[in-house]
Amino acid sequence: MQKPSSQKLFQLLFHFLFWGYSAILPIIDRWNNPDIKEQGLIKMFVAVGIVNLILFFINTEYLIPKILQKKGIGTYIASLIIMGFIFIFIQGTVKQWLHIRNRGFFDFRIVYSVLFILSVSSVYGFIVMMVAQEKGKRELQAEQMQSELSFLRSQISPHFIFNILNSIVYLIRSKSENAESVTIKLSELMRYMLYESDEKHVPLDKEIEYLKNYIDLQRVRFEEDVQIKTQISGQIGSQLIEPMLMIPFVENAFKHGVGLIQEPIIEIVISVEEKQLNFIVKNKIAPENTENKDKNSGIGLKNVKRRLELLYPDAHQLNIKEENGWFVSNLALKLK
Repeated sequence: MQKPSSQKLFQLLFHFLFWGYSAILPIIDRWNNPDIKEQGLIKMFVAVGIVNLILFFINTEYLIPKILQKKGIGTYIASLIIMGFIFIFIQGTVKQWLHIRNRGFFDFRIVYSVLFILSVSSVYGFIVMMVAQEKGKRELQAEQMQSELSFLRSQISPHFIFNILNSIVYLIRSKSENAESVTIKLSELMRYMLYESDEKHVPLDKEIEYLKNYIDLQRVRFEEDVQIKTQISGQIGSQLIEPMLMIPFVENAFKHGVGLIQEPIIEIVISVEEKQLNFIVKNKIAPENTENKDKNSGIGLKNVKRRLELLYPDAHQLNIKEENGWFVSNLALKLK
């Protein structure tokens, strides 16, 4: 069962207290005013309570959302003044019709009652309007963030998929026994990218299994040309993590850590202690890469940095550096 929001609780509590107080007033007046004492309470509830209730909801449900928000404060104030005179007249007419004696349409009690309802309903309506607007802004920001995250998650390079497909074609033509297992791994990779990555969080063991499939496919792609070292340790289980959060670091290593580099090596270390994840990716870099960088270099890392800022603002430490011919990405993350 869904819990009511704080806005709904505020509205329910306000209506309970305000209308409860309004219902008690005629009882108090009955003992203080001889005219009212003779007429009974039911007439007072009709004359005051129902008329005030109508005025309250006209202001909060029509004037504020339809007049104030669309036509401005000047038109709204003019509408309030007009409504005030109309309901002073209505309440005076109803009291006379019910034979509740008063001092005319502009009796001080009638004027005070109408002004009081207009004031309270305006304050209440403003609060509800501001809360609704703030809620709308938060929902819009959440939608924008989700759209941005969906875009960032989708940034895995399509060239990797094409290269793997070419590798599968080669394996099939050479009648290699690995063709079937590689095809299965690729299908698992694609299934995770298409379906699992839409979730806000996924179990850590699933994310690491996805990472393993990616690394295994890269092994097939590069065969003996690239030395790939992996080390995974710790308590890996149902801890939750943002999907496809680690893959950009590994993809970046394969993108920039192979090619013209002599004896390329890529090292991947994952260690988990309860809710703490330590993730290190290292790859060799060629000296000339520091001078002639690709324009698209580092886009994947910029994306993952942005995702970390959005989802783990105070729960991560990311250190990226170049040292002794190595490019090192070190991520410490507090899991959920």
